[in-house]
Amino acid sequence: MTIQESGTARPAGRPRSEKAEKAIIEATLDLIGDGMGVSELSIEAIASKAGVGKTTIYRRWSSKEDLIVDALSTLKAPLPPLTGVSVRDDLISLLDAMRKEAGNRRNRCVMNIAMNEADRYPRLMERFMKRAVEPRKEALRSVIERGIATGELRADLGVDMCVAVLSGAMLWHTKWGPAGDLPSDLAERVVDAALEGLAP
Repeated sequence: MTIQESGTARPAGRPRSEKAEKAIIEATLDLIGDGMGVSELSIEAIASKAGVGKTTIYRRWSSKEDLIVDALSTLKAPLPPLTGVSVRDDLISLLDAMRKEAGNRRNRCVMNIAMNEADRYPRLMERFMKRAVEPRKEALRSVIERGIATGELRADLGVDMCVAVLSGAMLWHTKWGPAGDLPSDLAERVVDAALEGLAP
């Protein structure tokens, strides 16, 4: 379950316990979800909630920041497979993954609390964005660029603006839309509304 930076070799020594790592990750997310901000969160509190010693945590993560980045990254599901057949279908797949992530109330609460401290912990947020958010933005960019190249989308489109329009509409619904479960066809409706202005 350990999440490591690409190309980082696991250090030699005592084998790691996946059960302990999962307990530590879950304890970190639970504490944040219960309202404990990043600045208040301590290795001692995480160890106590996870039922492990502090040394167990420090054997796996060199700092609280490293642990929080890994914990937040687990909230992001893997990118969905894209068919490459239709820009519309691929955009719906990517946005529907956002809908499903946001549908978990506990995860949404954790992300909101963590992001509220982005200004105080810029390096932490920069690392999280690079690991968990940028791959999703790049996937959207690549689908839009493909759509421009195939003629499915207008040739004069600004790719970054298209990414902002699509992801921004989903974020609005997940953060400020009507209370309750997000409709299962939300991604399809957002994409179809956007394509009215993006298509040739």
